[in-house]
Amino acid sequence: MIHHVDHIVLTTRDLAGCIRFYTEVLGMQLESFQTPTETRQALKFGSQKINIHEWGKEFTPRAHVAAPGTLDLCFIASVPLEQVIARLAAAGVPILEGPVMKTGAVSKIRSVYVRDPDLNLVEISEPVA
Repeated sequence: MIHHVDHIVLTTRDLAGCIRFYTEVLGMQLESFQTPTETRQALKFGSQKINIHEWGKEFTPRAHVAAPGTLDLCFIASVPLEQVIARLAAAGVPILEGPVMKTGAVSKIRSVYVRDPDLNLVEISEPVA
């Protein structure tokens, strides 16, 4: 019945810091889009996106408890993990753990873990053959 994830929603305390982390550090593209009642922002990458809600100003409908720092995300990198590690170091983003071997949705993955400005856990991975 379900084919794939279209988008997720990230709630942030620090809109500018959130956008900076996901665009400048992780290389996502910022997109603004209009709904019938408001202008919203999203972070696009591949064929997915993350809609951004600002804490205390969330759009409706929303999660029952929408709060910053409650996500645990895993992204598959489009470049080798060593390049990810170098980019994180250049941006001053500390690696909490890794590289470590994990099990992803479709294969084994090699991952590093970091925190975004809202303290969400962000896993960045490469598939392992």
